[in-house]
Amino acid sequence: MRFSGVPAILFACLAVAGCTSSSGIDDILAQKPSLETTSSVARPASPVPTADVVIEAQAEEVLAWAGPVPTPEALVPQTRVTGMPVPAEKPVAMLTPPKPTVRTRSPVRAQIYSRQFRDAKPINFGKASPKRLAVHGVDVSRWQGEIDWAKLRTQGANFAYIKATDGGDHLDPMFKKNWRAAHEAGLKRGAYHFFYWCRVASEQADWFIRNVPRVPGALPPVIDVEYNGESSCKRRLSPQKIREKMQVFMDRLERHYGQRPIIYTAPDFYRDNLQGAFLDYPFWLRSVAAHPSKVYPGRKWIFWQYSGSGLSQGVNGKIDLNVFHGSEDQWHDWADARSS
Repeated sequence: MRFSGVPAILFACLAVAGCTSSSGIDDILAQKPSLETTSSVARPASPVPTADVVIEAQAEEVLAWAGPVPTPEALVPQTRVTGMPVPAEKPVAMLTPPKPTVRTRSPVRAQIYSRQFRDAKPINFGKASPKRLAVHGVDVSRWQGEIDWAKLRTQGANFAYIKATDGGDHLDPMFKKNWRAAHEAGLKRGAYHFFYWCRVASEQADWFIRNVPRVPGALPPVIDVEYNGESSCKRRLSPQKIREKMQVFMDRLERHYGQRPIIYTAPDFYRDNLQGAFLDYPFWLRSVAAHPSKVYPGRKWIFWQYSGSGLSQGVNGKIDLNVFHGSEDQWHDWADARSS
């Protein structure tokens, strides 16, 4: 369904209603943080690039400047996109052109490298092994330090999700370098945001938009939602409030990037907050001990993070390993659709 014009006042009301939340006694739960932590939240033993990281605070903060925040009027029209964005309607020509344009698939497609990764803590997934799937990739953050992206690609990293932002004012100090270098090495790249429950959702979306370019061929943006015992934000919201904040954030990104965001999550957070929700959104699931079908019954997924202890040439220390849910041809079709 397409909406041609939503009054600015209604847009503002929706943003305020969806992204402002208060947590009462009933909203604060007693769950312990998950042991299913990713490299984006777990500090490794090896040295990493230093950077000044601002501690997340409850009070109002001034955002670091990284360019103007797009106004609602400057964003793509408010169209709920399912899959790829629908182009605006154009008048039908009265006469057929003598040489109509024919859209053809590009004969050249990026090479898919087979998986050469090792694992510090290998798991036997049996017949459901991720090794049976064709297209593998990685996700990285500052904790991986300097990466030889060309070497990493030949080891089986055909795509990479790169940590960009978290909260409303944190930028991963390696994001710009990783974003550029991954592309130069020929990897399909996407960016992810670690969501903070103590910050306003629209504020976090604006921060991500300021720092992550909108470029053809980029993979859909990702919202990373999980428990993090190392965070300064200890708030535990109700499932309803969590879903409201996520929806505000994802709607804002979808309007700007023209792609529906992917939801990354871990088993305990999913169990407590996301079962049966967001059925029309793609999911990226962390499951390092069993196939996702056993950990997330009935949930469809597009990416599976099957290891947090991967080892590879081109990177020092451990790295998260992922796989695409499909064949090589399905990967190319899915990725090519995001290049148009």
